[in-house]
Amino acid sequence: ESYKVMLNGPAPWGFRLQGGKDFSMPLSISRLTPGGKAAQAGVGVGDWVLYIDGESTNAMTHIEAQNRIRACGDRLCLTLSR
Repeated sequence: ESYKVMLNGPAPWGFRLQGGKDFSMPLSISRLTPGGKAAQAGVGVGDWVLYIDGESTNAMTHIEAQNRIRACGDRLCLTLSR
């Protein structure tokens, strides 16, 4: 079951990523900052990151995903799956 969250910036967004194509693992949320933007939006540790701003993360390396998030500026739209 996938769901979308819209986080209003600027960064920090309050989560840490793990995985990516270069690790042969799906991108997922490894840590949340208590009370941070992601936690307040209902993001969970272990949730898979399917899309960053409408772009599929299937072929993204870890650093590409980080750069994509950095490029978002004032609004970060994530599609996640539990």
